[in-house]
Amino acid sequence: MMKRFFLLFWLFQLAAFSLNAQDLMDLLDEDEEETSLIEAAFKTTRIINGQSIENPDEGDLIFVISHHFGSINQGAYELWGLDQSTIRLGLEYGFFDRLALGVGRSSYQKTFDGFMKYKLLQQSAGKKAIPVSVSLFSSIALNSLKWEDIERDNYFSSRLAYTHQLLIARKFNPELSFQLTPTVVQKNLVADKSDENDLFALGAGGRFKLSSRVSFNAEYFALLSSSARDEYENSLSLGFDIETGGHVFQLFFTNSNPMFERGFITETQGNWGDGDVFFGFNITRVFTLKNE
Repeated sequence: MMKRFFLLFWLFQLAAFSLNAQDLMDLLDEDEEETSLIEAAFKTTRIINGQSIENPDEGDLIFVISHHFGSINQGAYELWGLDQSTIRLGLEYGFFDRLALGVGRSSYQKTFDGFMKYKLLQQSAGKKAIPVSVSLFSSIALNSLKWEDIERDNYFSSRLAYTHQLLIARKFNPELSFQLTPTVVQKNLVADKSDENDLFALGAGGRFKLSSRVSFNAEYFALLSSSARDEYENSLSLGFDIETGGHVFQLFFTNSNPMFERGFITETQGNWGDGDVFFGFNITRVFTLKNE
C-alpha cells in the first residue's frame, strides 16, 4: 500500500514538474519572439511611372528600359501611336539595403536625371512591429534642350528641377499592397512670374497580386498647386507586372508621356476622356555585382 502511495505521489510530482516546465518554455518562447520583416510590397522599384518603396538589394544593379508610344487617339495612320516613341534608359544600384542611387536619360526634353532613395523604416511583424515602410526619395532633373528663349539669360540653374517625396507603403497581405507619396517639385525656372516654383502633389498607388508572377497595378498623382492644376492633368496609370525570372515586364496605359518625376507629376497633358493615352512598358533587369 505504501509503495502504491509513493508511486502515485511521484507520478503527480512528475506531471506537475512537466506542466511547470512547459509553462516556462512558453514564457521563454514569448521572450524570444523574433521580428520578421515584411518585404516585396511591389515587384520592382517602380509602381508604374513613380517610385515604389522597393530598393535594389545590396550589390545589385538594375537596368530599366522605359518606353511610351504615342497617344492612341491618333488613329490608324499612326497605328494608334505605335509609330512614335518616348524612351528612358536608367540604372539603379543598391549600395546597401537602405540606400539606392540611380541615373537616367529621357528622350523627352533630352532630360538627364539622378536620384537617391533611402529607406527610413521597414514594415515588420512580431516583437518589434512596424505598420508601414517609409522611404525618402530625392531627384534632380536637367533639361538639356537647346536654349530658344532669347529674352532670357541661359543660366545652367534654370535648367534644373528637384523632386522630393516621402514613400509610405503597407503590405496588407500577400496579394494587396498600397502606397501614399506626398510630393514637392521645385522648378528653378517657370514660364510666367505668376506660376509657382514649388508645386505640391499627392500620389497613391497599389498592387493586387493575381498570381505568383502577375499583378495588377494602379497609380495616381493629384496636383495640389492651383497654377499647375489649371494647365495640366493629373497623372493616371493602369497596368500589369509580369515577372519572368531575372526580368520584370510592366505593361500599362498612362496619360503621362514623360517618365521622370518633374515631367509626369507636374506636366502631364494627356486626357483619358479624350483618348489622349499612351501605351507603354518598363523592362527591368537585375545584375548581381556583389556576391554574398
